Amino acid sequence: MTPAEPVPATPGPLATPRRYGVYTGIESELQSDEAVPTTARLGLEPPRYCGQCGRRMVVQVRPDGWRARCSRHGTVDSSELEQR
Repeated sequence: MTPAEPVPATPGPLATPRRYGVYTGIESELQSDEAVPTTARLGLEPPRYCGQCGRRMVVQVRPDGWRARCSRHGTVDSSELEQR
């Protein structure tokens, strides 16, 4: 029996490089700056789309932040981004 090969880590929904816009779901190369909502540019809106696959994420907004979950790429919490 051979040892199991390590499984490559799946990038998180907001990990860079991002292929899709996290506020629009449009491919990054095709997205214009005007497509991003003003509230998102001001930092008042949580991401709604996965940056890796463009799928709509389940987003929960809390008084102290937000949590977003992609069915393929996992969960990200706003508190994790503040620590970076």
